[in-house]
Amino acid sequence: MKRRYASSLLLLISASLVFTACSKSSNDSESVSSNDGSSAAANDINLTGYPIVKDKVTLTFVSPKNPLAPSFEDMTFFKTLEAQSNVQIEWNNIASDGYQEKKNLLLATDDLPDAFYNAQFSDYDLIKYGSEGTIIPLEDLIDKYMPNLKKLFEARPDLKAVVTAPDGHIYSLPYAEEMNLIGMPNQMFINKKWLDQLGLAVPTTLEEYHDALKAFKDNNVNGKGTVIPLSWWFQGWCGNEGDLLGMFGAPDVTTEDHRIVKDGKVQYSLALPEYKEAIAYYHKWYEEGLIDPEIASMDAEKLKAKGKTADVTLGSFIWWEGPEIVGEERMKDYVLMPPLKNNKGEIVIGKTNYSEYSRDSFVITKANEQPEITARWVDQLYDPKTAIQAHWGPIGEVYKEENGKLVNLPVPAGTTAGEYRLKVAPGGPTVITKDAFGTLVDMEPRAKQRLDELEKYYFPYQVKENYPFVFFSAEDLDKINQIETQLKEYTKQMKAKWLMTGGVEEEWDGYLKKLDQIGLQELLEIYQKGYDEFKKNNT
Repeated sequence: MKRRYASSLLLLISASLVFTACSKSSNDSESVSSNDGSSAAANDINLTGYPIVKDKVTLTFVSPKNPLAPSFEDMTFFKTLEAQSNVQIEWNNIASDGYQEKKNLLLATDDLPDAFYNAQFSDYDLIKYGSEGTIIPLEDLIDKYMPNLKKLFEARPDLKAVVTAPDGHIYSLPYAEEMNLIGMPNQMFINKKWLDQLGLAVPTTLEEYHDALKAFKDNNVNGKGTVIPLSWWFQGWCGNEGDLLGMFGAPDVTTEDHRIVKDGKVQYSLALPEYKEAIAYYHKWYEEGLIDPEIASMDAEKLKAKGKTADVTLGSFIWWEGPEIVGEERMKDYVLMPPLKNNKGEIVIGKTNYSEYSRDSFVITKANEQPEITARWVDQLYDPKTAIQAHWGPIGEVYKEENGKLVNLPVPAGTTAGEYRLKVAPGGPTVITKDAFGTLVDMEPRAKQRLDELEKYYFPYQVKENYPFVFFSAEDLDKINQIETQLKEYTKQMKAKWLMTGGVEEEWDGYLKKLDQIGLQELLEIYQKGYDEFKKNNT
C-alpha cells in the first residue's frame, strides 16, 4: 500500500503510451457539436480519446499533500495527464495537517476552486454542501462524460451504491483498493535481537509479552538507558491500541467511532466492562515504565522518529508495517509477533470499520464553469492502468511494463516503499478491483507480504462482524456529529488519564453516566437503525 529517474522526456513518453494504449486516438475521437451553448461545446470536447480539448484549458484544484510529496504540478503522473489531455491543472496543495481547517474556510467563502482532489469530505459535508449547491451532483456527468466510471458502475453496482447519497444524488467520486488489507490496521513487532540477547523466545501470550518488555527495561538492553519497551500511535487509524484492549473481549481497532457489532447488536466499545478491565490492566504496565511516557501526546511522525534514533530504543511497537517505523535495515532486528493469547488462553483480533471503499475522493464545485471537461479529465483516473499509477506511481519510476502487466521496479536506496510512494503517487479518485492483481499489476511486494502475514496469523482469529459503510441521512448525520464530537473528546481524555494515572475503577460509574448525558444511547439507536437498514438492503 503503501529507481532511478530517467530523463523527464522519456518518462512522459513511456507513461503516456501506457495511459493511451486502451483509448482512441484524437483522430478517432467523438466530439460534442459546437452549437449547443454548453461549456463542453464551446471547447469542442472529445467524448472519447485524446486530447480531451483542442485548445488548452486550465482548471484549479485544491488537494491535501503529505510533507514528503512534491507539489503536484511537479509529479510525472500529472505532467503525463496534461500532455495527454491538453487540460492543465493549477494546484493549490495544502499541507495535510491543516487541510480540513483550510478546506472549511474555502467552502465558507466564494473563493472556491473548480474541484477538490483527494477531497476528504465527510458524509455530512457531502450532504450539507450538496444540498446547498456548493458542490454539484455528478450522476449526469458520469453518464455523459465519464465512460470509464460508467462502465465500472454497470459492472459493479455496489460501487455506485457506495457513493449514492440518501437523496439519490452522487456528490463525490469513489475510491477503492480491493486488497483485503484495511480490515486489520495493526501488526505488533518486537526486537528479536534483544530477545536473543536475553535468552527469551518470541512471546505467545500476554503474560510472556509483559515479561519480555520488563526484561528490556530492567536489563537496560541497549546500554544507553533510553529503552522504550512499547510504543504505538495512540488513537491512530492504524498502529493503535485496539488489539491490546481487545484481548479482554471488546476488540475495537476503529478509533474514530468505537462501534463494534456482536451478534447483530451495535455496541460502543468504550462503555463495556471489558474495556474497563483492559485499561486498568495496561495502567499497571504504564506504572512499570513499559509503555512510552509520551504515548498520549505524540503523533505518528514522532513515533517514526523514535524508531530511527541513532541508538535503538524501541523494544516493541504497533504499526501498519514495520519498516515504516524503524527503516529497512533496522527491521532485520525485529520480527512480527503473532497474535497473543490473553490471560484466558484466547486469541481475539478486531476488525476495523474502515472500508476498502470511500466516497470522498473528488468533488466539483459550483464555481466550475467547465464541469464536462473536468469530468472527462478525472475519468482518465478510472482507466485501470492509470488508476494503478495514480495509486502507486508511474511507469519508469515505480513500474515497468512486461507483456501488458505493470511490474514493480526496485525501490531506490535510502528510502522505504511507503515513503517513495508518497513522493511519486498522488492517490485520488481511483478504483483498483481485486481482479487487477496478477493480470494488470503485480501486487506491491510489501502489500503481498502483509497480506500473507494477515492470512497466516491474524485472519483466522479475527471477529466476523464489523460496522458497515452506511450513508446516513442528513437528520441522522446532524445528531451523529453533535454527539460523536463530544464523545470523542471526552473518551480520549479519559482513556489517556486512566492509562497514565489510573482511576478507572473509582470513576467508571460516573463515566458511564456522562456518556449517557452526552447522548450515547440515542447514538446507539441511530447506529443500530443504520446497521439494520444496510443489512436489509445488502443481503
